[in-house]
Amino acid sequence: MPPLLELDRVTIRFGGLTAVSELTAHVGGHELVGLIGPNGAGKTTVFNLITGVYQPTSGDIRFAGESLVGRKPYQITGRNIARTFQNIRLFPSLSVFDNVRVAFHLHVKHDAVHSLTRFRAFHAEEKEIAAQTMELLDIFDLGKFRDEPAKSLPYGSQRRLEIVRALATKPKLLLLDEPAAGMNPTEKTELTKLIRFIKDKFQIAVLLVEHDMQVVMGICERIAVLDYGVKIAEGTPTEVRANPKVIEAYLGEEPTPG
Repeated sequence: MPPLLELDRVTIRFGGLTAVSELTAHVGGHELVGLIGPNGAGKTTVFNLITGVYQPTSGDIRFAGESLVGRKPYQITGRNIARTFQNIRLFPSLSVFDNVRVAFHLHVKHDAVHSLTRFRAFHAEEKEIAAQTMELLDIFDLGKFRDEPAKSLPYGSQRRLEIVRALATKPKLLLLDEPAAGMNPTEKTELTKLIRFIKDKFQIAVLLVEHDMQVVMGICERIAVLDYGVKIAEGTPTEVRANPKVIEAYLGEEPTPG
């Protein structure tokens, strides 16, 4: 079976700067893969390429066997790829409930005529979306905040809400961009449990960009390492931790196992 996501010799240049060079990588159907590297290595650029924010200068990006090159971000989301961001991008003044409900509308079946005339099918589907929204919030212990504005949640809960909103789009691949950023040690421990839980419960693939090595080494099945846009290593956490190129470029010293 081919990988769910394939990057085939992907390159992107901004003027004279090559941000990502000849990157070949893949993510299997239910894999949890890490993408690491120093600041400026090109990690978030890779996410922007996968999600259509940027188009590659050369190479191909395939999802479930079909090329994503040339597609708009909303089209790629509609193909069951979801992401979170380094900086939380919730709708701060909307309620927790509405932040998730709006994501479910990506897959609604009713059209504008149903919405305007309030036909039975529209009501039934809206009722089902509300039920699914609450089910998802309860799974992640956010149901108690349903009517609170998203901006009022503690930082860790906001991070969790952003992941829940991404899951509401029903992805087959979830891209997590620095989810542990700004978290304290206790929150990071909870995050690692949450990512494992998401992968297993929803049977999806996860591609994780993260600077915290204990998080990465503790949960990823395979890790790819970028340095100045070039992949310098790939393998299991044990293999990557011991790779001399990785130690020189990024780790500096062997991290404490998580």
